[in-house]
Amino acid sequence: MRNNHSALIVSLFLTLITLAIFWNVQNHEFVNFDDLKYITENPHVRYGLTSEAVTWAFTATHVSNWHPLTWLSHMLDCHLYGLNPKGHHFNNLLFHIANTLLLFLILNRMTGALWRSSFVAALFALHPLHVESVAWIAERKDVLSTFFWMLTMWAYVRYVERPGLNSYLLSLLFFAMGLMAKPMLVTLPFVLLLLDYWPLGRIQFGKSGDGKERWLALHLVREKLPFFFLAAISSVVTFSVQQTSGSVVSFIPLKARIANALLSYVGYITKMIWPHHLAVFYPHLVNDLPLWQAVGSGLLLIIISILVIRVVRLHAYLTVGWLWYLGTLVPVIGLVQVGTQAMADRYTYVPLIGLFIIIAWGLSCLVARWRYHKIVLAISAVLILSSLSVCTLVQLQYWKNGITLFERALEVTSNNFVAHNNLGNALGRQRRFGEAVQHFLEALRIRPGYAHALNNLAATLAHQGKFEEAIVHYTEALRIRPEFEEAHINLGIALTHQGRFEDAIKHYQEALRIKPDYPEAHFYLALAFSSMGDNVSALKEYEILKSINPNLAKKLLGRISKGPYPSSP
Repeated sequence: MRNNHSALIVSLFLTLITLAIFWNVQNHEFVNFDDLKYITENPHVRYGLTSEAVTWAFTATHVSNWHPLTWLSHMLDCHLYGLNPKGHHFNNLLFHIANTLLLFLILNRMTGALWRSSFVAALFALHPLHVESVAWIAERKDVLSTFFWMLTMWAYVRYVERPGLNSYLLSLLFFAMGLMAKPMLVTLPFVLLLLDYWPLGRIQFGKSGDGKERWLALHLVREKLPFFFLAAISSVVTFSVQQTSGSVVSFIPLKARIANALLSYVGYITKMIWPHHLAVFYPHLVNDLPLWQAVGSGLLLIIISILVIRVVRLHAYLTVGWLWYLGTLVPVIGLVQVGTQAMADRYTYVPLIGLFIIIAWGLSCLVARWRYHKIVLAISAVLILSSLSVCTLVQLQYWKNGITLFERALEVTSNNFVAHNNLGNALGRQRRFGEAVQHFLEALRIRPGYAHALNNLAATLAHQGKFEEAIVHYTEALRIRPEFEEAHINLGIALTHQGRFEDAIKHYQEALRIKPDYPEAHFYLALAFSSMGDNVSALKEYEILKSINPNLAKKLLGRISKGPYPSSP
């Protein structure tokens, strides 16, 4: 009874402190880094929950992912709040609080160690490395999938305490739902096996020599086979979608990917201990990675792994926590490179729990024999959590909008072509075209042939009325990336401004070949046909657009008499 009362107090404290630290996130804007593709410029999401949108959520592979529950979550936000970012941010925060409370309650239930469990949960709630997962609306998939991760663990603990089909199936259901929010949950069956050893104590190796432990271990693995089956299906689907969409990067050699993975494992630990120079994007160094650092990182990881395995019987939490950290990072450590980032703060959202367990239980073990160990632990916890809270408050400020976010990234990283491109994009949206052009040019200096920067540079020049220059850069972007549907649309608009309607139509049609349900392509194609006097073809495009995006179709009717010159629908 006393433990329940203490758990309630801890839960209330965790809720209030997390709310207090992250409260101002509600005043932040959408950022021009996936938020636009996910929500504000996504017609399937921005108009809320409809039967067509729900169908799309389960069939779409938009932004190189299949995560229907994430799409439904964003649709619900748009249904409730429209395109006011306040509500979207608040729901991200609510999921983060829910994940914090579930983590605390599950650890406390498994171990009975209330204060150690609460410290782990507080570290999870307040660490600045987790700001990205909470403050970035497009990372709803992170906090949402972790919510189902925690529910899976909760149902699994219930199953272990009282074995039964209902609790087992409930755990499996939550796991499946988590995979439909973000496929990073594929490592969860591995974590459940770790929990079987500690703290659930379902198996104790080395206690007898009759082979009972081996049989029990095989039984526990067989018990997880449905989980591994779902994880395998999710992995295949995810890899297929990302490879088809072109997100799997092939130009980075395996040697560089392995070196970067080793450096990232150690780098995340370093940032956990000393969270400085955090950025939304860390550019991959590819062939410029320092080999000696990679080798040193590999040796360090091997030495730590050997040490924690050797003490597994005395300090099982060390082994479980370390393997939790190593294992849960595997899908995003870069051995299969998706995107051009070297690492990402959001990838630590679940993996750091393993290290937090080591810290909480390790500190208690270290000072257990001290006379005033409880006072030492309390003071240490207050100092650590206070420092992390200050760092998190500072880090949150950089997520206020796209300009502050990418200016910060440029301050703390070098040769960051993505940050230059996105900062230029954010500046361009404020019509600060001169500054935007300079950042696009810098992005292209760092990475010649960067198609997105070429497209954005051309669009900015087009806004300035420099259509000849814009066409040159659009054409170059398409030479480098022929399947770049947005560049086809933009080039078509620039050609339209020059009265070259037939050439523009070819690019609109090419965009539709690449992406058949592209509403903007149908919009501009209809305008081009109308301008050429082909009202039959224009009406055909209008009917198609009406079935895809009725609101945009209404705008088409209003603009069709004004000619094909608007720069955006």
